[in-house]
Amino acid sequence: MSGISKSSETMTETQQTISPIDGSVYVERRLASNEQVHAALAKAKHAQTGWRDTPLEQRKAICSRAVEAVVANKAAIAEELCWQMGRPIRFAANEIASFAERSRYMISIADDALAPVQTSDRPGFIRYISREPVGTVLVIAPWNYPLHTPINSIIPALLAGNAVILKHSAQTPLCAERIFEGFQQAGIPEGVFQYLHMSHAAAEDVIQSGQVDFIAFTGSVSVGARIEQLAAGRFIGVGLELGGKDPGYIRADADLDYAVENTVDGAFFNSGQSCCGIERIYVHASVYESYVGKFVNLVQQYRLGRPDDPETTLGPLVSARAAALVRDQVNEAVAQGAVAHINSLDFPLDSIDTPYMAPQVLTEVNHSMRVMTEETFGPVVGIMKVDSDAQAVKLMNDSPYGLTASVFTRDIEAAEALGRQIDTGTFFVNRCDYLDPELAWTGVKNTGRGCTLSKLGFNAFTRPKSFHIKIIP
Repeated sequence: MSGISKSSETMTETQQTISPIDGSVYVERRLASNEQVHAALAKAKHAQTGWRDTPLEQRKAICSRAVEAVVANKAAIAEELCWQMGRPIRFAANEIASFAERSRYMISIADDALAPVQTSDRPGFIRYISREPVGTVLVIAPWNYPLHTPINSIIPALLAGNAVILKHSAQTPLCAERIFEGFQQAGIPEGVFQYLHMSHAAAEDVIQSGQVDFIAFTGSVSVGARIEQLAAGRFIGVGLELGGKDPGYIRADADLDYAVENTVDGAFFNSGQSCCGIERIYVHASVYESYVGKFVNLVQQYRLGRPDDPETTLGPLVSARAAALVRDQVNEAVAQGAVAHINSLDFPLDSIDTPYMAPQVLTEVNHSMRVMTEETFGPVVGIMKVDSDAQAVKLMNDSPYGLTASVFTRDIEAAEALGRQIDTGTFFVNRCDYLDPELAWTGVKNTGRGCTLSKLGFNAFTRPKSFHIKIIP
């Protein structure tokens, strides 16, 4: 995952977005001054009171109009995504679709999710628990899924009656502007939803300002830990979606062709730059050779190219630096005995010191190698042979992370039993790398804390308030 920012801040006054397509400066924006930041915080605090008192039906209508306004510009936004972070243009519009799906679902359940909690009847009393907004929510968004990740927090926070300030990654600043434009067109009151292009230091100051009441962050473990430190002692909520090293397990009875198709896509979509992408795969010994052969064959069919080419199926990583870190993991694993199955010469655009990197499949790997234990965040997957379900579970749990885990099998009962043993936020059977807005999106261990989506996704943005009323005859 990204941190607060992945793009360089050229000076304290501006930030540049360097396109992974060709290394050009695609976007340059002035950073908010201290005065602008403080003004935004004050405006949010003032606006939130009126927004809180706005009927939920009106808040829902505004959010719905905002979503449709963003969707109406999907062609332009898809091209901007392509140039900002390297998503192949043939896939870029899919993120606008998932942005809309998640938003519409959260809007559809808002009445139920935000309804007061009723107590048992007691003669002479009225008792219930209302769900009050927390105040001002700061959303710090990543570059790798720059539309549908922040909307997981923005929509429920607004529906709950909060003001929201969005600080987006410097790699994808236009996404913040596009979302803001959507809400402006929808008629949201001034100050209720704002964005700020901020430096690291300014973002830290906001967290410590005493003017925000909840922080929703998606990014690296190190930055998440820093945010927790900054928020400590301020008695505010923090939601953290951090790193992942998501495993898949191919049981002996799996449909191999189906499993290969899904795990290849789960490993290499978005050039492997997915927090819930498959990064390590365990395969039962009885089907190992067949699975690896089919897997490698499918990976070899990818086309590495410029993401603005409609024929490209594998785009560049977000930066040359990111690609270099991934190459280091691969080279280190090979030096330790791993076998690389993909010849980079078959992918002519692959080039050191650029973001363009061929996919790689590694076997003869083990957990002494970083490629099997540390987040890779690139088009690389390690495949390891196992002899039993028990060994697979042990290896899947041998990780500091726990976002998702997948098992491919025809035996659903056995799969569910395995799911109860695996330390993970979401357990998949016969699928992977997918968010269902009706289910809570959450993680365990260093993947963070809190959850978004589903009915539970509203909880972080509200606080309970008990009403205990005695009726005097």
